[in-house]
Parts: sequence; structure tokens; C-alpha cells
Amino acid sequence: MSRLELLRIALRYSFAFGRGYLSTFLSSLSTLGLVLAIGLLIAVLSVMNGFDKEMRERILALVPHITVHAQQPLLDWQTLAADLQAHPEIVSAVPFVQFDALFLRGTAIETAIGLGLEPGGDQGLLGALPASLQAQFAAVGEGLLLGSGLAERLGAQVGDRLTLIVPGAVGGAPAQTRFASVTLAGVLATGTELDESAAVVQLAQAADLAGLDGGVSGLQLQTRDLFGVSRLGWELLGALPAGFYTSNWMMTHGNLYAAIQLSRDLVSILLFSIIAVAAFNVVSSLVLVVFDKQGDIAILRTLGASGADITWIFILQGAMIGAVGVALGAVCGVLLSLGIPPLVAALEQLLGLRFLSTDVYPVSFLPVDILLADIALVCAVAFVMCVLAALYPARRAARLAPALILHQERV
Repeated sequence: MSRLELLRIALRYSFAFGRGYLSTFLSSLSTLGLVLAIGLLIAVLSVMNGFDKEMRERILALVPHITVHAQQPLLDWQTLAADLQAHPEIVSAVPFVQFDALFLRGTAIETAIGLGLEPGGDQGLLGALPASLQAQFAAVGEGLLLGSGLAERLGAQVGDRLTLIVPGAVGGAPAQTRFASVTLAGVLATGTELDESAAVVQLAQAADLAGLDGGVSGLQLQTRDLFGVSRLGWELLGALPAGFYTSNWMMTHGNLYAAIQLSRDLVSILLFSIIAVAAFNVVSSLVLVVFDKQGDIAILRTLGASGADITWIFILQGAMIGAVGVALGAVCGVLLSLGIPPLVAALEQLLGLRFLSTDVYPVSFLPVDILLADIALVCAVAFVMCVLAALYPARRAARLAPALILHQERV
């Protein structure tokens, strides 16, 4: 038999609708199982990829990749920053002052992590903010940028005056508690955990509040290689004089990133097993089709079809089930992925609650990142599974045909 005739018969067994077409019904069930499994896997992978992307591009753009801490106030930070920026793997070195802060507004009181930064920087936290917010912060001499969660709990609006209390301890010795009146110049709405704890003031004011006598706490470094920060941190520490130590984003967010990767891998294994079950459904469906088409197989053998021809008919049927299931599943998965964020937002608005809060989760929304590489991998694996699943019923049909012909001749 020609390849075209084999393909036509396989098409008829798979998609010929009408009365008594059990093979078409069974093929439709197998296709539906593949569509559901592939669509669900693509949607879940897109969400996990979204968390991974937000971790790399949003969260790690706001936090320093490496932080150089000075045990004593660092006065000549410009020289150290120039030396560090000469390293080929370092993009920028920004001075900072870190302190514990307490904010008062009326009867409301909240604790925060105070951070002093120079306005106008194009790297790190301030560099990731909108230009308008940076301009507001630079325009107010005693300006304050407060995380949206903190501002909401304090009931503060832009332009309000707040009392800032800094309990000081320099070098482990008790120091005088300092008070300052600051103006809320803007609200940080990054959609990350910083919204719940960050409070940014200008570098000079932070140095005075922290009692550093015009010095800084250290330098925040941005690097070219996100995943080489541990090695680079040790390299820099070896070149620095005594009195310095380093930390990196893997110490503060590394467990979160590893948890995202582990969750992605486990969910992928689970959903690939669902695809494997759908492929096993192709085996059972094609075995039933073989029994249903025993008469047709016998006629084809009588007309001169070889065992290889019969085998190819059912392999092609399995491939068609896989191709249609993969195509529809990929389309459904992409549409479902695109529809998840607005659906979650609508449910949050309808029910009056927030599914993802930065008190618990790293971001306050459900991110989605559709990767063509993941879609191609899922579709390829599912299609190969379907073709392999068709081998057993196809060989069974090829072995069954001669016995049926012999039986019909005896009758």
C-alpha cells in the first residue's frame, strides 16, 4: 500500500464522525486527555517561570548583588568605590547607610529598615524607581520614600510629616537616640517584600541619624553575573583591608530562589506524569480500536496489505492523536496562561481579599512568563510519548490479522 493510502485510512479511523465510529470516539477521548494535560502543564510552567523572572529582573534589580559592610564608619568611601568599580565584573558601587527606624504618625507607630542613599543614582533601588519618584525624592531635602505597606499602616499620604526615631548604638556602645521630622516624598510600590519594610532617606541625613559622622555603612555592588556573587564576594574580601565583610543576595534571597526552582521541577515532574497517563490512555484506546477494526484489518490483509502496512496505519493514528492533542493543548495552555493574571485580579476585587501578600510572598501579584522553549519541549515530549504508545497496539494488530483471515476462510 502507498503512504497516501495508509494516511487516508489512519485519518478515517481517527476523525471520521458518524454512527458506529467507536474508533473516532476513543481517539477523541485520548486527544482530550492530552489537551488537558498539556494545557495545564504549560500554564503552571508559565506561572513558575513568571516567579523566576520576577525574582531575577524585579527583586534582584532592587537589592544589591553584593554588599560590602564596614565594621566602623567608612569615611573615605569614594576611594574604595573607585577601586571596586575597576573590577571587570562589577557594574557599580553605591554608598549606603543602614539603620533601625521607628516611625510615628499620630497614634500609629511602625518599625522599618532605614536606608540612606544618594539621590540621582541610576543603579540599585533608586535606579529601578520611576524618574518622577526619583525627582520627588531629590527635591525634598528631608524627603522620605516609604514602602506602600508601611504607608498604608501608618495612614500616611505624600506630603505628610512623620516623626522618625533612630535608636543608636555605635560600635556596640550605647548612643543617643535621635529624632527627626521627615516629609513623605513618595511611596514605594514595587510589588515586592520591600513595600512592607523599606524606608529610604537621603544619604547625608541617614549618616547624621545613624551617628556615623559623615561616613557610610558600606557599599552596595551590582555585578554582571548574578550567580557568581559568592565567588566574587570572597575574591573582593581577600583584597579588602581588615575591618570589612561582605554579604550577597544569595544569603538573603537564595533560599527563595532555590525554592522556586525546586517547586518548578517538582510540578513539572508531576504534570509530565499526567501526560504519561494520557499517553497510556492512547495505548488502551488503540487496543480497543484494534478489536473494533478486526474485520477491516482482515479485509486489508486479504487485499494485499502487509503486516508492516497495518502497523503503520495504527502508528499514524497515534501520531495524529498526538499532533492534534499537542496543538490544541499548546493553544489552550497559552490562552490559560494569558488569562490567569486578570482572572486572579478580578477574583481579588470581587472577593475583597489578596491571594498574594508581600507579608508572605516575594511579590504581590501572580506573574506569568510564557517561554517558547518550554512549550516546544512539552509538545515534543507529548508527541513522542503518543507515537511510542501506538507501537504496542500497532504490532498487535499486525499479528492479529493473519489469524482473522484464516478464521474467515474456514467459515
